[in-house]
Amino acid sequence: MQIRVDIPDELAAALEALGLEAYRQRRITGYQLRTLLGIPSRYQFDGFLKEHHVEKYTYEDFEKDLATIREFRETQG
Repeated sequence: MQIRVDIPDELAAALEALGLEAYRQRRITGYQLRTLLGIPSRYQFDGFLKEHHVEKYTYEDFEKDLATIREFRETQG
């Protein structure tokens, strides 16, 4: 079942901002944000994130990957 609710533009903008911030803080997933905002495809979602300067690969992700690589190299000899 699907329910459609029309909300004022100001409320939609606030919902978008709250959703983006929750996504940046990793409190919700990309799928949850897409669903919340009614974005139908991952391709459109990627465009939405780019439009709002939201990186999916963060500095923290990089640090974790780098630590994993270093750990792997140590175990290899």
